[in-house]
Amino acid sequence: MQHIVVVGSGAVGLSVGGWLAEAGLDVTFFDLPDVTAALSKSGLATYLHGDPTRSPARAVRATSELAGLAKPDLIVLAVKTYSIEKVAPLIARHFGDDTLVLALQNGIGNQRIVPRHFKRALFGVVGYNAWIDSPGVIGYQKKGPLVIGTPADTLVDEARIVAATFSRGVETVYSPHFQDAVHSKMVVNLTNSLQALIGHPLKAIDNRALFQRILTHLVWEGVTIVRAAGYKECRIGGMPPWALMWAAANLPQLLTRGAFAKNVKKMVMSSMAQDVLQRHSQESELETINGYLLDLADTADLAVPVNRAVYKLCAKHFGQPNFQPLPLAAVWREVQQQQAGARGVAEKEQSSPRA
Repeated sequence: MQHIVVVGSGAVGLSVGGWLAEAGLDVTFFDLPDVTAALSKSGLATYLHGDPTRSPARAVRATSELAGLAKPDLIVLAVKTYSIEKVAPLIARHFGDDTLVLALQNGIGNQRIVPRHFKRALFGVVGYNAWIDSPGVIGYQKKGPLVIGTPADTLVDEARIVAATFSRGVETVYSPHFQDAVHSKMVVNLTNSLQALIGHPLKAIDNRALFQRILTHLVWEGVTIVRAAGYKECRIGGMPPWALMWAAANLPQLLTRGAFAKNVKKMVMSSMAQDVLQRHSQESELETINGYLLDLADTADLAVPVNRAVYKLCAKHFGQPNFQPLPLAAVWREVQQQQAGARGVAEKEQSSPRA
């Protein structure tokens, strides 16, 4: 496997494609004309967060025209979930629906869309954060890992080959328990919505105690949701274990404040924050992550008031043309309203006569 076409030149597509190109693989980026023109002119440079030394940009192959591209060994579909339906039919018509595809999106929305266009679809969990500083300059928190698999553990040989090939440039593993990995990552992805809602890291955290309280309960509720849906913990890279998430949400802040503060320092701009705060887009991963997990919570009859509060505020404010981040006090007020509503429902159910 040598010839790879990366569709989408966001932070994930450029970082993965850049690492594979550095490892000697034949990589072509496909995107809109203005994006590929900038890449062709300036090249691509990736750098590790906090590293004062940066390697010079490398020349890369980028095009906005499919006509001149031969059928690749693999297509890396690196656009956001909400853009898959826009580009997948175009790619499938040109290269054929039997082309092997690797979809790299958060959540499971891609699992519903990609197989409608391609017969052989692999999926990946991205276990690192990356961001775009400027066209062709990509920062990353750590180099990998990627987890490769399929929902029903099919295409095992293909998944193993892709994992071995990608490992030449970035840590990549195949997992027979891919759905556990996807849902474990989604728990961590819940933090993206709160970051975007309060403007972090472009805006200073205005109440660290409230931030800790809301975020830790947001994530722990996420664990209870995926557990109730039957998924098991899957540790990916440096993701905190579920036991630590429980401790952060349930132990006194006095005991956990120091560790939490260290983790906050490591936070970089999330993919959702990049969409909402930098690109001022009205499209985000809110529905495919937060909305999906709330659907699971409804199925399991879970209250999860913090998740409901954050989702409600994001859904209301992200769609506004001139979205302004909210103070944490406003988020907390909505959390309290959701908590009061959940208590009221519980009390009503307890007082209702049983047959």
